[in-house]
Amino acid sequence: MGPCDYSNPTEAADIMGEQLSPEEKFQLITRNLQEVLGEERLKEILKERELKVYWGTATTGKPHVAYFVPMSKIADFLKAGCEVTILFADLHAYLDNMKAPWELLELRVQYYEQVIKAMLESIGVPLDKLKFVKGTDYQLSREYTLDVYRLSSMVTEHDAKKAGAEVVKQVEHPLLSGLLYPGLQALDEEYLKVDAQFGGVDQRKIFTLAEKYLPSLGYTKRIHMMNPMVPGLTGGKMSSSEEESKIDLLDKNQEVKKKLKKAFCEPGNVENNGVLSFAKHVLFPLQSEFVIKRDPKWGGDKVYTDYEEVEKDFAAEQIHPGDLKASVELALNKLLDPIRKKFETPELKKLTASAYPEPSKNKGGAKGNPKQTVDEEEVIPSRLDIRVGKVISVEKHPDADSLYLEKIDVGEEQPRTVVSGLVAYLSQEQLQDRLVVLLCNLKPQKMRGIESQAMLLCASIEGEPRKVEPLDPPEGSAPGDRVYVEGYESGKPDDELKPKKKVFEKLQVDLKISDEFVAQWKEQNLTTKLGQITCKTLKGGNIS
Repeated sequence: MGPCDYSNPTEAADIMGEQLSPEEKFQLITRNLQEVLGEERLKEILKERELKVYWGTATTGKPHVAYFVPMSKIADFLKAGCEVTILFADLHAYLDNMKAPWELLELRVQYYEQVIKAMLESIGVPLDKLKFVKGTDYQLSREYTLDVYRLSSMVTEHDAKKAGAEVVKQVEHPLLSGLLYPGLQALDEEYLKVDAQFGGVDQRKIFTLAEKYLPSLGYTKRIHMMNPMVPGLTGGKMSSSEEESKIDLLDKNQEVKKKLKKAFCEPGNVENNGVLSFAKHVLFPLQSEFVIKRDPKWGGDKVYTDYEEVEKDFAAEQIHPGDLKASVELALNKLLDPIRKKFETPELKKLTASAYPEPSKNKGGAKGNPKQTVDEEEVIPSRLDIRVGKVISVEKHPDADSLYLEKIDVGEEQPRTVVSGLVAYLSQEQLQDRLVVLLCNLKPQKMRGIESQAMLLCASIEGEPRKVEPLDPPEGSAPGDRVYVEGYESGKPDDELKPKKKVFEKLQVDLKISDEFVAQWKEQNLTTKLGQITCKTLKGGNIS
């Protein structure tokens, strides 16, 4: 088959799918694949109708340029007339050693959908020919859940562990969730109603698990098509978690140049050469030619229409690594330009920052405490020690008419002294014996000569007059009950928040009251074991 040319993508997919013979479709579907399990079944289906195939991606780290490899294969599938489904496997992302925290799953799915659609548009793939599905749209259904249990009664622990060995993150103390992962991927084939699953050859053991166990549930054995693993820039597998092994889709031109310059590309060595592999699996299938840019004194530019010729010339050292890198850089930036442009919008910039929040950097931490990790410096709500308290006594501050001096039980041996500026908003009677919500790990601070040992959290709306209301714990709460943000239940609060780090101040920006009068951080509810933290009337208010 000749290379893909999507100058008019929708028309090309329609016409090519209709004009190709079953054998030509088979050649196009299987070209550049490392392995196909079920070739004969594939040929039989192509004689009768179009193939239904899906490709799934766990919504974990940011997609990088190696994702162009499956994208270019999806272009082949569409050109061959296939019905293609792309699965955003959000539940898998969580099960794989929690690579995607629960509270970020939805944001990661949104990011993946935007970036993968941008990639497909960049290579001219018609989006109207694709079906996009989110895993949790069907994986939490009664039927699917029952099948998970049915499958777990058949699959041995040995088989589940073996199946996920090359895909699920391997750790010293593996979680049970990693054993569920391969079985769910097998069930996806049935619930997406496809003939075939497409993925990297690292998925092979999951594919063979599906072939072994799906028939035991009364479901059809599917076809499995596998891409080779494309070497990263360092020579190993290109990985989202290894910064130097990958080029991010939103990397600027100078970053692409810098990373390609460092890439493993030994003269004459075609093994584990990520730069050559990218040309083979992305550039050639998508373009009718590939130009090696060279100085005129070395013979000038040379145009290649066949990858094998590039590899042959590189092996014979007729192509210099520097020229190969410069030529791939030029072609790659052409693919990345429309993606980068799309993500310049304020909405997508915000989505990127929300889905992949950057941990705060500890500038001097390495000197004083070399063991301190980035995780300890993440600005996340589990670092706040928020508790339910009960106001035992309340009186006016002796030296400030606008301040109350309160004794509040927070579940400790002695009540804490709290100074709050609520005189203008609540009477002493309204506060006495009231259940409130307090931030308990701020550094104690003197307010008009009296040390305040916690902050009483309130909702407020600015204006004339300013409105302020204390937050309300759920009915039945007791002093000392822990308050947390949904999704951040397991974190351990700091013993004391260091004022210079401004952890609360950074988190406080996103503390709001929802339209349903529920206290939230980034639209995640503040809650206790008994229910949500609320506010009586100040819808849309800030929390401080």
